[in-house]
Amino acid sequence: MTVTIWHNPKCGTSRNALAMIRATGVEPVIAEYLKTPPDPATLADVAEKVGGVKALLRVKGTPAAELGLEDAADAVILAAMATHPILINRPVVFGPRGVVLARPSERVLEVLDGTLPAGFTKEDGSPIA
Repeated sequence: MTVTIWHNPKCGTSRNALAMIRATGVEPVIAEYLKTPPDPATLADVAEKVGGVKALLRVKGTPAAELGLEDAADAVILAAMATHPILINRPVVFGPRGVVLARPSERVLEVLDGTLPAGFTKEDGSPIA
């Protein structure tokens, strides 16, 4: 199965998840969701798999509050995410064992078949527990 990551190269958590995927020997499909946002139906499907629309909504560093999304209906949030992809929490990883919102980045291992090599560290030098 192909592994896909909804990736934001400016996000350290996303970069760490990508590095972990590659360290297991897999070269994933990298979907830069900020450039090519998923449609509301795809977002709804993913939200269901990662704990709901509110889990997929990124509030920090986004216009979520200004758009009134913190208490909005799911359909409104999903439409806003499709229009303003910065609202999508990341990284989302699709692997052979399911879909995960990889926050923290170690969660990516839940959906991969491979294991990290001994001594693997995050980009800040911290080890993976």
